[in-house]
Formats: sequence, structure tokens, C-alpha cells
Amino acid sequence: MKTLTSGEIAEYCDVNLRTVIRWLESGKLKGFKLPGRGNNRVLINDFIDFLERHNMPIPDNLKPEASPLILIVDDELPVAKSIQRVARRAGYDTLIATGGFQAGMMLSQHSPRLMTLDLSMPGMDGYSVLQYTREQESQRGLKIIVISALDDASLEKAKELGADATLTKPFSNHDLTQLFEEFMQV
Repeated sequence: MKTLTSGEIAEYCDVNLRTVIRWLESGKLKGFKLPGRGNNRVLINDFIDFLERHNMPIPDNLKPEASPLILIVDDELPVAKSIQRVARRAGYDTLIATGGFQAGMMLSQHSPRLMTLDLSMPGMDGYSVLQYTREQESQRGLKIIVISALDDASLEKAKELGADATLTKPFSNHDLTQLFEEFMQV
């Protein structure tokens, strides 16, 4: 288990080393002394708990790694659930949006790393979602896989609008998993 020294905690919190020692001695911060030398050590999880209890920011390099998020956009729930099963088996967290407007909201709220996108949806279709997403500075790194039953010309249009890859419905679970692995490595 990874631990932190009193000095490292003092740096993270921008406080004096003596302040950290007082936190440890008073029990506010859970820690332990190394045998022999008596130096204090704190488990990273205990330090994060301390920061959360005291409404202090958690340093980015100590935040737990969440598994990468995939947003699945398809108005047909059985298809979306099928994509979700493939993604979860590959170890990814997922969200499902059943329409273009909902997809836009979820993109801004959750910052997924990848989005699967159906082109044929009522209201805001996949092309509109694709255009909107590619216009957003905050979504520059988002990978988009279009999964559609439309013809090759439609899939080519999606690539021209910014799709990173396309799959035809019905899709192969193996092909989809390979695309997830390729794009989630980035």
C-alpha cells in the first residue's frame, strides 16, 4: 500500500510540518509510526478521507482512477443495452442516452472518453450530434464510433463530419471490443 510522509502531506496542504504532526497526534488524520525511527506515515486513502472530511481539494495525482467512460447514444434501447454489455465485459463504465439532446447534456456533465452514436434517431439525429460535438472545444479528445444500419454513403458522411470509426448494424462484438480497446488506449 502506498503511503505518504508528514512532509509530503504538508506540501499537498500547503501547511507547516508541525501542523500535520498535530493532526496526527490529535487523531484528526489517521496515520502510524514506522518502527525504530518513529517517522509518521499515512495511507493515501486515509489522507483522501481527511481531505474530504475537511472540504479540502484532492490533488489530481491522488484521485482514484475511474474506469474510462463510454456514452452510448441510440434510440433503440435493446441495441444500446447490447453495446453496453460489450463495453462492460471489456471493463468500461457506460451511460446510455436515447436521443441527441440527452446525449449533449450527458457529454457536458460526464466527459466520457468515447461515444457510440446511432445516426437514425428522431428529433436530433446522429449527424447533428456529431456536428455539435465536434464544434465543442471541450470535446476535442472524444472518440466517436458511429454504429448504424444505414448505407455506406451515410457512414462515409459520418466520417467526413468527424466520426473516428464506423460499424454497421448488426455489429460484431469482437469488432466493437477491438475499437474500444484501440480508442481507450489514447
